[in-house]
Amino acid sequence: MKVLVTGAAGFIGMHTSERLLDRGDEVVGLDNLNDYYDVRLKEDRLARLTPRAGFKFVRLDVADRAGMEALFAAEQFDRVVHLAAQAGVRYSLVNPHAYVESNLVGFMNILEGCRHNGVAHLVYASSSSVYGGNTTMPFSEHHSVDHPVSIYAATKKANELMAHTYSHLYRLPTTGLRFFTVYGPWGRPDMALFLFTKAMLEGRPIDVFNHGRMQRDFTYVDDIVEGVIRVLDRAAEADPAYDPAGADPARSNAPYRVFNIGNQGPVELMAFIEAIEKALGQKAEKNLLPIQPGDVPATYADVSELAEWTGFHPGTAIDAGVARFVAWYRQYYSA
Repeated sequence: MKVLVTGAAGFIGMHTSERLLDRGDEVVGLDNLNDYYDVRLKEDRLARLTPRAGFKFVRLDVADRAGMEALFAAEQFDRVVHLAAQAGVRYSLVNPHAYVESNLVGFMNILEGCRHNGVAHLVYASSSSVYGGNTTMPFSEHHSVDHPVSIYAATKKANELMAHTYSHLYRLPTTGLRFFTVYGPWGRPDMALFLFTKAMLEGRPIDVFNHGRMQRDFTYVDDIVEGVIRVLDRAAEADPAYDPAGADPARSNAPYRVFNIGNQGPVELMAFIEAIEKALGQKAEKNLLPIQPGDVPATYADVSELAEWTGFHPGTAIDAGVARFVAWYRQYYSA
C-alpha cells in the first residue's frame, strides 16, 4: 500500500513508518518539524527513515490547506495514518491557538483529503485525555467522554466527532486510537520518562506532581505501533446491530470506530520512578508538588474492544520498557 504517515518525524510516527517500510509498504512521511521541542531529535528520527527504499519525506504543515489538497491529489494514498498534532496537556494552557490550528484545522484538511481522493481507511491518533473528569475505571470506549479538562483533550474529542461526521456523510472508514501515555526509545522530551532520566543523570531533583499520587497506564511504543498496524489493516465497518436509541459511544451505523490502546494496568508514579532508578542505578531526589491544571490523577485502559477487533493485547512490562529507553538515552546523548 501507499500510506501517508503524518507526524513522521515524531516519536510514534517514526516507529510506525519503520514498521510499514519493514513489511514493504510505500510511505510518504509528512512533518512540519516545528520547534515545540528540540528539532535535532526530530531530524535524527527522520534520518533513520530518509535513506530507506520506499520512503519519501514531505515538509508540510497539516494546517496548510492548499498544500494538503495538492499532496493528496498528487500521491493518491491508499490509507492514511494521521499522527501529526500539537501534543501536550500543559502547553495547551499557555498556547491554545496552536491546538486549534494543528488539531482542528489540520484534521479537517486530512478528512477532506481522504474524502476527495478515495482513501480506503483513515486511522488517527486520539488520546486517553478525552476521558477527562471520568472516574470510573478502567476507561472504556462505551463511557461518555463529554467532560474534557484541557483544550488538548477537547481537540482530540472534537477529532472523534469530526471523523464520525465524515464516516456518516461520506462513508469514509475512520478509526480513532486513544493512546495511553506512550513511552520508549526516541520518546518526547516533554514526557515524564525523558524529563526524569535527564534530570537524574544531571544530578538535579525531579518534579513529582500530585505528591506522587498519580497513576498512568504507561504503554510501550512497540505495543502502540502494533495496534496501529493491526487496526490500519482492518478498516472500520458499520455495526449492523447499532441501536440509535441506545447511542453507545463505541458503536455506530457508520464505518467508524474508536479504540483504547493501553497496557491494561495503571502504574503508580512512584513505582515508575523506581523502574527508572533501577535502570539508571541511582536514586532520584524528588520535589513533591501539587497536581497541575489540566492533569488527571489516574488513567487505566480497558482494551477488550481492541483485542476483539485485532486479536492484540499490549503487554510490555514497565521494567523492560524503561530499561530499553534508558539504554537508548545513554547511547543517543553520549553520541
